[in-house]
Amino acid sequence: MQMKKPRIVITMGDPTGVGPEIIAKALADPAVRECCRHLVVGDEFAMSRGIALAGTGFRIETSKSVPIEESADGVVNLHKVTALSPDDLCYGQPTIASGDAVFRSICHAADLCLKGEADGMATAPINKEALNRAGHRYPGHTELLAELTGADRVVMMLAGSRLRVALVTIHEALARVPALVTFERVLETIRITHRDVHHYFTRNPRIAVLALNPHCGEGGMFGDEESRIIAPAVQAARQEGIDATGPLSADTLFHFAVQGAYDAVVCMYHDQGLIPLKLLHFDDGVNVTLGLPIIRTSVDHGTAYDLAGTGKASAESMKVAIMMAAAMAGNRREESGAP
Repeated sequence: MQMKKPRIVITMGDPTGVGPEIIAKALADPAVRECCRHLVVGDEFAMSRGIALAGTGFRIETSKSVPIEESADGVVNLHKVTALSPDDLCYGQPTIASGDAVFRSICHAADLCLKGEADGMATAPINKEALNRAGHRYPGHTELLAELTGADRVVMMLAGSRLRVALVTIHEALARVPALVTFERVLETIRITHRDVHHYFTRNPRIAVLALNPHCGEGGMFGDEESRIIAPAVQAARQEGIDATGPLSADTLFHFAVQGAYDAVVCMYHDQGLIPLKLLHFDDGVNVTLGLPIIRTSVDHGTAYDLAGTGKASAESMKVAIMMAAAMAGNRREESGAP
């Protein structure tokens, strides 16, 4: 029996940004349509405008669920969660209503995944300030999805075809990072990275764990977090059967990681991991939230208000996010033996 294509829900993101346009462009790619059955969640007028900008000629068919059968090439399946007014759809000018629309889209997509009516979700970029102005007090997608799904601990991983980086700390002032790099936090990040990379990407992954300080602290001259915290966490992970190595110096490790020596790199702070990732995968990097009971991928860029409404926004990251969510769903299905 032929397996049905994974069902992927795509959230529109900020309707005053590039989200609708890049979704339309992504769905025009035969490789994207070949990999999954889709359902866009958002606002119909915003999506129609995005389709016009993309020049794809799609028509919208409204639906409350991912279609059972494959869609015709000229169709975008859309579930309407809002009916925004023109005043709330001015490019680059998010409002309280558009911020609330972002929240509704994410909640609905997550609900479909939790109910098993979708196999994963891919998200377009949002405006966090608008989300908060609408009364939804979350720093971003990750924290909202963690609450919606009941996840205790999540890990942000950025991924491309040549490199995957998972972060122990995310958006923190650099001065605060040393205090946040604890044994428990490092070990839990290694565990979650191992588990989800194993389930969704490659079996028994080889994980590199970076040092915090230059040259791994140079025997304590530049700091002792390596010997006091990171090395014991790596050793504890190895005792659990995880193929983890470290701490390793960040200034040399990435050369070996991109040559294929490791399947994922656990980084201590944001720029330590994202600078090399974006150097290699600026256009096609994908944000993957590990630790959730559902699959969630996202573009690795913001709302791009400077490009919104111009028709010039690149859809590469959106394409790869959708295809990666579908591939992750396929790998999970294969591992579980489900049809």
